[in-house]
Amino acid sequence: MSTDDNIFVAADRSLEDFGRWLGETLELEAVRDADLEDGVLRFRASARTVEGDLYLTVEPNVYGEVDPAPEDVSAIDRYQCLIDVYYAGPKDEELQEREARLVFDDLARRQPEVAMILSHNMALMTAAYLPGAGVHTFPRGTTLDVDDIELWRPWVVA
Repeated sequence: MSTDDNIFVAADRSLEDFGRWLGETLELEAVRDADLEDGVLRFRASARTVEGDLYLTVEPNVYGEVDPAPEDVSAIDRYQCLIDVYYAGPKDEELQEREARLVFDDLARRQPEVAMILSHNMALMTAAYLPGAGVHTFPRGTTLDVDDIELWRPWVVA
């Protein structure tokens, strides 16, 4: 079973500038990969709680919609950047979630003017950070979809 842990970022700067800031701030090693599409950046770092490498892939958010129909509204619609967090060691969903949460919390501390959402499997909303409001952790099972809008609306960029 493959899992994804993603951080959606509402950055008002170019993807390249954000990627450069991310790499410098979190002391990440840039990874050159000829298979990456243009404009996609990849970084490597040591995992924080276990041995192994953590990879962060930075790319445009193609999952949000600019002008969604009411039934298609998602928490991630106003977020321009996507960071895919991937643990390269033995598959362990809880470990990868924990590592992604640590990256998210670190970014919220270091980039306090930028809104972020942490999601699991591109479907569940783990946490959100909104400048001036702080970090909010959502109940397990909260989706990014309009069905849970009353739970996440106060914590996302509208």
